[in-house]
Amino acid sequence: MAYGNFLFTSESVTEAHPDKMCDQISDAILDALMAADPESRVAVESLATTGLVVVAGQVTSTARPDFAEIVRDVACSVGYDTDDVGFNGNTCAVVTAIQPQSPDISQGVSAGQGLHEEQGAGDQGLMFGFACDETLELMPLPIALAHQLASNLSALEKDQKLPFLRPDGKSMVTVRYVDGLPTRVTSIVVSCQHRFGVAYATIREAIIEELVKKTVPSELLDRSTAIHVNPTGSFVLGGPSADCGLTGRKIIVDTYGGYARHGGGAFSGKDPSKVDRSASYMARYIAKNIVAAGAAQKCEIQLAYAIGMAEPVSILVDTFGTGKLPDSTLSATLRELFDLRPAAIIQTLGLKRPIYRSTAAYGHFGRAAHDGLFPWERVDMSETIRAALNC
Repeated sequence: MAYGNFLFTSESVTEAHPDKMCDQISDAILDALMAADPESRVAVESLATTGLVVVAGQVTSTARPDFAEIVRDVACSVGYDTDDVGFNGNTCAVVTAIQPQSPDISQGVSAGQGLHEEQGAGDQGLMFGFACDETLELMPLPIALAHQLASNLSALEKDQKLPFLRPDGKSMVTVRYVDGLPTRVTSIVVSCQHRFGVAYATIREAIIEELVKKTVPSELLDRSTAIHVNPTGSFVLGGPSADCGLTGRKIIVDTYGGYARHGGGAFSGKDPSKVDRSASYMARYIAKNIVAAGAAQKCEIQLAYAIGMAEPVSILVDTFGTGKLPDSTLSATLRELFDLRPAAIIQTLGLKRPIYRSTAAYGHFGRAAHDGLFPWERVDMSETIRAALNC
C-alpha cells in the first residue's frame, strides 16, 4: 500500500453469515479429526442452502467423527436453531460426500514417499503475510474496525441486548489516509438481519447508539461520517435461506481486508500440510515480528511453493519504503532465522492441534495469541530479529 492521500475500505461479516457458517463447519470437522488423529489429512468444503448442508472433500484419518452432529452443533451455535430465523440446525438435512486423499498428493506430503525425502508442500501456490503499525494488533485499521463491528453486532444479537436482531450481518468501514496514515472514518455500513415488523428508524438509532458509537473510537468519527444501516431498508430474510453459503468465499475478510495481497487459496477446512494455510500463517508470523521489532512500519512477505517440495521456490520481503534496512537485507536475514519448510512451519507454530474453528470468523489475523490459539500472532521473535539486524 503506497503512501499518499486516499480512502480505503474493508468489510467483515458475522459468524452467522452463510459463508462464515460454512467456514466454521469445515474447521470444526478439521478440529474433530485433528483432536483424535493429529496426522489427519483433510480438505473439506461445506455448502449451506435452505434446509440443507452438504459436506464434501477428501479425508484420510483414523478418526471417525459424526459429521452431521458437527454440522448441527455449528449451525445452532451461531444462532440458527429455530425455524423462525430462516434455518434450523436441529432439523436441516446433512449430506456428506467424503473420500480419501489422492495418493499422488499423499506421497508429496509424506516424508520419504515422493521424489524428495522431506515432507513437501501439499500443493503449489503463493502465500502472503502482512503487518503494519496502524493498530495495536499490527493490522490495517479498516479491517480491524470492520471485524470489531461484526463481532460486537453478533454479541448484541446473542445477548439479546437488541431483541429485534437476528444472526446474519455484515459491516464495512472506510478510512481516510493522509500521507499514508489513517486519520478518520468517512463511512460505516452495517447490515443486520432483524425481525419482521420493526420500524427502520428504531433499528437505525439502536445500531448507531449501541454498536457504532460503542465500537469505533470517537476521535475517528465526526459530523461528516456517513453511517448507513440496512441500506435496502429491510433485512428480514437472512442466513442460508437467503444466500447460499460456501467454504472459502470470504478470503479477504479472513486476511487483511484487501489492504495487502492474498494468495490463491482459502484456509478453512484444510489441515496444516496445505501450505495455503500454514505458510500464510508463517508469513504473517514473520511480518508481524518484523514490525514488532521496529525494523519496518509495514511489511509484506510472499512465499511460494511447488507441490511435493520442501523449500519455498521464492521469498519476497516488501516494506514499502518503511524498512530501516534494505528489503534484500531483511530477506537474507529471514532465511537464516526462519525454517520455511512445511514440516518446520507446522512444528514452529504447533499446528497439529484442534485450534482451527476459532479462526473461522472475524479474521485469522490480528487476534490475541492465548491458550495455544493463534500462535502465528506471537511476537516472540522480535528481539531476535532486532538483534540480528542491529536496529
